[in-house]
Amino acid sequence: MNKPLILVVEDDAPIRSLISVTLEAHGYRYVTADNAATAIMMATSHNPEVVLLDLGLPDLDGVEVIRKYRTWSNNPVIVISARNEDSDKIEALDAGADDYMTKPFSVEELLARLRVALRRLAISQSGAPEDPVFVNGPLTNDYAAGCAFLAGEELHLTPNEYKLLCLLTRNCGKVLTHKYITQKIWGAAWENNVASLRVVMATLRKKLEKDPECPPFIQTHIGIGYRMLRVDAAGENAEE
Repeated sequence: MNKPLILVVEDDAPIRSLISVTLEAHGYRYVTADNAATAIMMATSHNPEVVLLDLGLPDLDGVEVIRKYRTWSNNPVIVISARNEDSDKIEALDAGADDYMTKPFSVEELLARLRVALRRLAISQSGAPEDPVFVNGPLTNDYAAGCAFLAGEELHLTPNEYKLLCLLTRNCGKVLTHKYITQKIWGAAWENNVASLRVVMATLRKKLEKDPECPPFIQTHIGIGYRMLRVDAAGENAEE
């Protein structure tokens, strides 16, 4: 079986080299680009499984690269950028990025985010119907039955809490923006719906994260949105 191919789009030579060496050391194939034009050409000719994309490119903003890429590919895009403003993260995620990391970053975190992206890609490309039961450590969501369980005990959720849980579990590992979530649950991204989302999220978390000794299931990206973290069988977070 071919090793996954990663497209690294980064105009900073030392960072590009660091990422390339890391990928090679962990069994990934890779191709690189130092500008947007080359990135688009490499993406069309090589069809990489994942794109690692810097936003500050010399010839075109990385957000525009995402928009162009999304016209023909749904493969994961992980942004790696020095831009740390919430507005930059939201713009990239709404344009179609699957994840967003800020510089400086650890290679361990990059590899963890890459593994999550590849798992999601494998599921989407399998052609198999969605698994009717989602399991994440002690959490089980039975989509067919329309109910969820924590450590074997049924969670008593409101309709909106369950909608939110389903949205998070079906996108486990992916950052979902406030706008995306509110449009999926309420059909609009009005300010009052964002406020309602915070309330529903708070009550859902109280039911999911009752034990302070257990790691959280849901990660908050302040000003941006939320992400369901993968929890292993031992109840520990399997990603950061």
